[in-house]
Amino acid sequence: MLMAMENDEKEKRKKAVFESMSSRRQKHILKIGYGQWDPFQEPKDPIDIRKDKTRRTSQVLIREFLQNTDIEEYSNEYGKGAFDLCLGIINEDERYKGMFDFACWYLELLKKEGQK
Repeated sequence: MLMAMENDEKEKRKKAVFESMSSRRQKHILKIGYGQWDPFQEPKDPIDIRKDKTRRTSQVLIREFLQNTDIEEYSNEYGKGAFDLCLGIINEDERYKGMFDFACWYLELLKKEGQK
């Protein structure tokens, strides 16, 4: 019974938020579906504390990568590219997953053909 009261209260608050919106914004909500819309959902973790599957932050990953490369000096562009790819992979962005998969495939091709 307590759960039903909480749900009723949440629904009243949701309706109040919806009714206080502009008609244009209400149309957008109705387009995606009022039932699926959750004005109270928790925000995503800030990018600097998101962790990958190894429970490392992007900062930890990029620092480990740059310390473990064979390159003693690298350009800002090199570091920026590595960091962009790191964030893209952690955020599971399809564009960066494609770049990563291609790079892995290309490395294997080079090895297979004796170029690396």
